[in-house]
Amino acid sequence: MDEPFVVPPGGGRVLDLGTFKAEVLAAGDQTAGEFSLLLTQEEPPGFGPPLHRHRDAAEAFYVLEGEYLMFVEDDRHHCPPGSFVYVPRGLPHTFQVVSDQPGKKLNLFSPTAMVGFFEELAAAEAAGTATPELLDRIAGHHEMEVLGPVPETYL
Repeated sequence: MDEPFVVPPGGGRVLDLGTFKAEVLAAGDQTAGEFSLLLTQEEPPGFGPPLHRHRDAAEAFYVLEGEYLMFVEDDRHHCPPGSFVYVPRGLPHTFQVVSDQPGKKLNLFSPTAMVGFFEELAAAEAAGTATPELLDRIAGHHEMEVLGPVPETYL
């Protein structure tokens, strides 16, 4: 479908990922595959995913609340609210919430990506079956490669 649409505040589909929530504001079936947009919220202090790369999409972050440390390739960037980060397709990256309060940010994937990953992860969390091995398998289904923990040289 490629029709205009409006998502009112709190009107997206919320996925409970255990550690945080992701609200799907736009998915590929709504944007003719051009992009997907998620609002990630309640990411607790210290939270961050493993180092990873997306083989099928670029990713952009816009920090709304909290402060993040963004890691892109061999660089790290302190990102307070209002910061924008663009990560081209295929580059290793991750982030960590470094503020005392939870983080909240927009995640844009272009072309569309990652909604299916978050849906599968939310289902595994709800079933109590989420493990690092399952995370790797789910990532592989969605053109994401988990590279491991944040390298010590970043910290």
